[in-house]
Amino acid sequence: MLALHGLLVVVVAATGLLGWWQLDAWRAAQANDVAQRLDRAPVALAAVLGRDDPLAGQDVGVPVVVDGRYAPAGEQFLVSGRELDGVEGFWVLSPLRVAGAGSSLLVVRGWTAAGQELPPVPSGSVRETGVLLPGEEGSGAVSAGRVVTSVRVPALVGEVRGDLYGAYLLRTDTSAADPASLEPVPPPAGDPPWDVGLRNLAYGAQWWLFGGFAVFMWWRICSDRVALSRRSQVSQASQ
Repeated sequence: MLALHGLLVVVVAATGLLGWWQLDAWRAAQANDVAQRLDRAPVALAAVLGRDDPLAGQDVGVPVVVDGRYAPAGEQFLVSGRELDGVEGFWVLSPLRVAGAGSSLLVVRGWTAAGQELPPVPSGSVRETGVLLPGEEGSGAVSAGRVVTSVRVPALVGEVRGDLYGAYLLRTDTSAADPASLEPVPPPAGDPPWDVGLRNLAYGAQWWLFGGFAVFMWWRICSDRVALSRRSQVSQASQ
């Protein structure tokens, strides 16, 4: 029985460590997928998102490049409650008339701590590079000064001229000239697809199941031995 107890300790320790190892491998695969998505070369907007299409899950955070002209500054929005380095401020959300599309794409050009007035927009044709993100939850109501609390695309359609794409762009390339002094907004890490590294996660669960099964078998063997010992003692006492 002492050997059985020792074997249980070894098996539980081994299966526990192997399970954690596979869990770490799953986490690394998820993080690697996010990093690879952000490091991909930008593709044309039309290759990822159509004018009337929703943003597919695998395309969230994909870098894209888009050409167009910015709408007048009065059509912009200030998204409140956005922090940068611990300071609360606003995102500057500007509609970009996409060349040849007839629709506008909302672009987060940057962050500002001053939200009293809408900043100027770049003039002429521009080329913007950034990552595509789905619209946010929230009311999307536009208050005084064109301030909103979330980037809820359907609620903002009536606040700009023309139609809007079903996602927004967070600008990552700030090398182009911009008349507004805006701080760049770091792109979110995002969530990788659920099936990335799924094999490692399944292996980890399998090792822990093995450990649980070993504990069950140990309990059954110990219970049987204790029951057998008690029956033997009762039998000897009756004799």
